[in-house]
Amino acid sequence: MVNNSHKARELEKAVRLDTYPLAVKLLKSEKDIPEAAKRPVRDFGYHLSLCQVFSMSRREGTAIAVLKEDMWCFEPVLAFGLEKPPVRFLQGHNRFPQDVETLEAGANYAQNSPRLETGKYIGIMSAPLETADFYPDVVMIYCTSAQLTLLLLGIAYKDGFDVTCTLSGHAACVYSVVPVLQTGKCQVAVPCRGDRYAAGAQDSELIFSVPYERLDDLVDGLKAIAKAGTSLPGRVVMQPEYQLPDSYVDLGREIGMDQLGN
Repeated sequence: MVNNSHKARELEKAVRLDTYPLAVKLLKSEKDIPEAAKRPVRDFGYHLSLCQVFSMSRREGTAIAVLKEDMWCFEPVLAFGLEKPPVRFLQGHNRFPQDVETLEAGANYAQNSPRLETGKYIGIMSAPLETADFYPDVVMIYCTSAQLTLLLLGIAYKDGFDVTCTLSGHAACVYSVVPVLQTGKCQVAVPCRGDRYAAGAQDSELIFSVPYERLDDLVDGLKAIAKAGTSLPGRVVMQPEYQLPDSYVDLGREIGMDQLGN
């Protein structure tokens, strides 16, 4: 049995996360689904978008597995290779005319968006890293910009390399997972409209994703930079007796704060 609890607790402690780090796994067969995992249609009686699945896992602690028949949004179905992209998608109709000026621009998005090999996987599942009893492919962390700074410093501690990535305003569930699987490298993603409107992602949140095999590097790096003084809450360099507006000095002296005039 896989036990990720120690790594999860170290990560949550170092970064002071508001929601659980997620263990995300691509499913090759239904045998890969843990018995305790929920299936939306079977167990809840309704379909879910993948961003909603991630939200339930990170906020409620629920392990959820989704196959094509469980999904409400088609983009992850195509991006994770559960089905072959239809011609209309590749022509750009998914983005034109609401998001791009021309159908050609829509086709540019569709043909260049991250996508896995069709037929390799049948679904995807997520669970809090602390309770996940499986080896995930990716660990997803919803974080603030201050927390992201720590995560970037932590993952660079071992080899000094920065994270480079493609950012998109679309399909956060895709951009936070698929490029990590394709490159084996960390990824930063921005919550998309669906993640915000349908799954409750906050305006202050970003997404940092790390390959599971680099999780130890991340945790060790966070510990090391904390020892060197980089941790949360952040430190502010206080300037004592800073310059006050004249009105503050005048009114303060009226109530006996003579030190303000020194």
